Amino acid sequence: MILAVDIGNSHIVIGGIQDGRILFRARLVTEDTKTSDQYMMDIKNLCDVYGVSRQDVEGTIIASVVPQVLNSMQSAVRKYTGKSAMTVGPGIKTGLNILLENPAQMGADLVVADVAALREYTPPLILIDMGTATTFGVIDRKGAHIGGCVCPGIRVSLNALTEKAALLPAIQIDRPKRVIGRNTAEAMRSGVMFGTACMIDGMIDRIEEELGFGTTVVATGSMAQFVTPLCRHEILYDKDLILKGLAILYRENTRRMKP
Repeated sequence: MILAVDIGNSHIVIGGIQDGRILFRARLVTEDTKTSDQYMMDIKNLCDVYGVSRQDVEGTIIASVVPQVLNSMQSAVRKYTGKSAMTVGPGIKTGLNILLENPAQMGADLVVADVAALREYTPPLILIDMGTATTFGVIDRKGAHIGGCVCPGIRVSLNALTEKAALLPAIQIDRPKRVIGRNTAEAMRSGVMFGTACMIDGMIDRIEEELGFGTTVVATGSMAQFVTPLCRHEILYDKDLILKGLAILYRENTRRMKP
């Protein structure tokens, strides 16, 4: 079994994957003040809960958009498994054709999502990852990553709203009952949820207009399951897109390293 670790700005997703099948997935809060020992205990506790021993772990692969947490997690994995983790970054073979002005600036999460999407879906593609930020990655008909967009995520937008507007309360993010809210909480929930859905629909329209053809749209990330049903475009929800991509990269790069 391999451990796949996706370090995001708000959460860390850890998955156990065996022969392409996801045995378990768990989420931790991303905390840049945690030590490697604390993250090591998190990993151990998760593995214990799911009945996995350190001897079961063949290897680990990590993708991170939080550099200060990456070092702690790499050390934590080494302490728990006795093996160094493979890290998505310079030196790893992805097979992607990245047509950006500076391909090195492409986030590890976007790289991993592209790898998985190109294995499971037919381009052209729009990949939407809804986490701390809502990102759009665009893959053309030839399978090349040609660019994308970055927008504030739902929680970032909501936190900014409640922090800057004195009379607006903190609310729970739920599916709105109606567009026209009957009270402040309903109005905020509608604005955040339906507003994000409208933004996604609008961005898809503009991306496809710029491309000159339609696309398959795939969404992942913690908020995607709540927002995509509110969208008017057909959007495929794939909650394990990143874990799948990490598993593919681990297998492909391990195969290359074998004599």
